[in-house]
Amino acid sequence: MFSEIFQRFIQKRPVATMVLILLENFLNADKLDRWFNTVRRSQYTKEILFSSIVGLMINVVCKVRPSVHSAYRDSQIHASVVALYAKLQKMELTTSQALVRYLAGEAEGLLEQVGGTSPALLPGYRVKFLDGNSIEATEHRLKELRETNAGALPGKALVVFDPQSGLAVDVFPCEDGHAQERSLLTAVAATMQARDVDVMDRNFCVLEFLFHFPKKSAFFVVRQHGNNPYNPLTELEFVGNSETGKVFEQAVEITAPTGETLQIRRVVVTLNKPTRNGDKNLVLLTNLPEEVNPLKVAELYRARWGIETAFQKLESHLNSEINTLGYPKAALFSFCLALVAFNIYAVVMAVVQAAHPEKVIKDEVSEYYVAQEIDVATDGILIAIPEDEWVVFAHARPSELAAILLDVASYVDLKKYKKNPRGPKKPPIQRTQFKGHPHVSTAKLLKGIIPKALAKQAA
Repeated sequence: MFSEIFQRFIQKRPVATMVLILLENFLNADKLDRWFNTVRRSQYTKEILFSSIVGLMINVVCKVRPSVHSAYRDSQIHASVVALYAKLQKMELTTSQALVRYLAGEAEGLLEQVGGTSPALLPGYRVKFLDGNSIEATEHRLKELRETNAGALPGKALVVFDPQSGLAVDVFPCEDGHAQERSLLTAVAATMQARDVDVMDRNFCVLEFLFHFPKKSAFFVVRQHGNNPYNPLTELEFVGNSETGKVFEQAVEITAPTGETLQIRRVVVTLNKPTRNGDKNLVLLTNLPEEVNPLKVAELYRARWGIETAFQKLESHLNSEINTLGYPKAALFSFCLALVAFNIYAVVMAVVQAAHPEKVIKDEVSEYYVAQEIDVATDGILIAIPEDEWVVFAHARPSELAAILLDVASYVDLKKYKKNPRGPKKPPIQRTQFKGHPHVSTAKLLKGIIPKALAKQAA
């Protein structure tokens, strides 16, 4: 099926090859442009196809190219770079959001074929983690920003992660970088489905928002905000010990601004160790039924802390926040493409796990080394293997694609990506010697030679 050189890359660089196979399938130009025509509103593709923009920007996001301009110079786009930036700055937020949803659906379908999902955190429910992310301040390239001393925030996004699939399944972008999460909650509420369980931090503890859940037969686990009043219905009662501390529970009632009331559960975890902010208690509110015991509620919120790891992956392995893109729509589009790349990465890791079921990939494989292979090998693979050899993947059905990926993943040598175990951190050494001196010769110190001026200071 594969040429000799393609087979060599499969054997030597299987992870990078899988990424490119997925990109060819998920971001196939014909399929992507047809999809774009179903979601666009005022945008058109007179000079530059949507697929061309996605292909160019995904190279920047995945660090194959260092900048938008570099990617443009290496692309097949015949329009001017000015026309490209004009397209980016007008990219509709609805399109960016829809692209994440669409390709997350494609990824979920593929994961079903390879059996790459994790066990459900709460059987019978769909657990989702919600968190907000402010896009990093951009360079002051826009005329309106050149005299501004403050950091220019091009927007923010609320991201929805599915812990079972490991995917970012939804995003709610906002052009206002100073907007609070609560301004996006009406849009989130519109997407609720029965048996959803949204696990959220205290920024989402907004009464008007919480009252949407029972109306949709959905559920929440949210950290209580200090400003939210409640009426206790029962005394706080000890129910058991979790991994993080002692767990207590009581029934409470909350009241909406409309006067509507809702009886929920208040779960308090007295932590064994304070949080980074010094909090000794973790207070959660939930409308989950009594069949879900409070220890499980505490466990669900603890699992949510993994969302920080997801954002760290976006920042460390991908160019998720391109600080040269000052226009909010452009910056948010690139962030959404980073979520797409994140999902492709998640699929690859799930396929590797399915191909090596005897191993615990998340505990044994260093994502740094995986990302390094992708960064280093991608360009070489694309140069060495002609375009016509990738066509076979473009329209492959999920079952066919799954079989191909599992075959490629069988060549992954896990020892190459093995984590280096770290011992306990040592306390930092106090640097008191030669303090206040601008510099010192390393070579002399290694030989035991201390210059007279430094010797006097040390004495």
